[in-house]
Amino acid sequence: MLYLIAEWFHYEGLANLFRYQTFRSGAALLSALAIGLMIGPRFINMLRVRQGKGQPIREDGPQSHLAKRGTPTMGGLMILTALIAAMVLFMDVSNPFVWACVAVTLGFGAIGFLDDYDKVTKRSHKGLSSKVRLLLEFVVAGIASYIIVSQLNTNLYVPFLTGRYIPLGPLYYVFAAFVIVGAGNAVNLTDGLDGLATFPVFVAAGTFAIICYLAGRVDFANYLGIPHVPGAGELAIFCAGIMGACLAFLWFNAPPAAVFMGDTGSLALGGALGCIAVAAHHEIVLAVVGGLFVLEAASVMIQVFWFKRTGRRVFRMAPIHHHFEQLGWKESTVVVRFWIISLVLAVLGLATLKLR
Repeated sequence: MLYLIAEWFHYEGLANLFRYQTFRSGAALLSALAIGLMIGPRFINMLRVRQGKGQPIREDGPQSHLAKRGTPTMGGLMILTALIAAMVLFMDVSNPFVWACVAVTLGFGAIGFLDDYDKVTKRSHKGLSSKVRLLLEFVVAGIASYIIVSQLNTNLYVPFLTGRYIPLGPLYYVFAAFVIVGAGNAVNLTDGLDGLATFPVFVAAGTFAIICYLAGRVDFANYLGIPHVPGAGELAIFCAGIMGACLAFLWFNAPPAAVFMGDTGSLALGGALGCIAVAAHHEIVLAVVGGLFVLEAASVMIQVFWFKRTGRRVFRMAPIHHHFEQLGWKESTVVVRFWIISLVLAVLGLATLKLR
């Protein structure tokens, strides 16, 4: 809205600030943070009243988690509200990449909401069936992939190598959808401890804010040897909005959590990161920056695969953050150490921009 008003005034006077993506990124971050902090208490009270007993806690999980009974879930609604408000204020809504990311964020958020609603009403941690959920996710991701690919080529660029890419052709649509769905579910699996997923998402969003800005600038892209994606710079503002919304949510989600983001938030944020990576043509870099999410998802797949074939477990409990809890690590220790890992991986991801 403010961006369109500034454009209408031909960027004269103070409106000239809105010409710059860097200014709008900072404004989006601060706006999402402020909005999230303001609406947080009322959101949490509303969720507590409507949900009663809050999110169901697994009986077979770590016993320390039983103390969290009664904590409301669906806090992702607070994140989405702050993010979308900041986006409406500061983003160029005529940008197709923006609409693709919004479609995934709101679409995955709606799927997560249905899952959370099913858990709360049925007092079960199972939620929607995995087949229905995946089908809905791929429909949303497919639509977003079509929007994105219509604006760029179908090459998969390889980090660390200048000008090297794999031409996927029509298969890129499927690949892009898998990246988006995979990212959404990986973040969802990571969201098992207070603050565990929120800060790594903040870090990944900050990293991709830099990547999107550089990829959207032909001068920087040519200098660094990364693919130039016209219009990708606008997604830096979207990433900044995610950062602000996550910081606001972390204020209330810090141990002991007053609210859980639930699938409403984790699916939406993960899907958004996947969509941003596809739009910026840095899909493989997402696997580096979001390596913590990859590790969490991989631990579940390994556990299920091995248990079905041998009847034994590789980890004491999956996802892997629960494994370390079962080894005797305190929840806060697991969270902070995983945060450190996410920061290191973000630095490695940024290193791919120059090491080519």
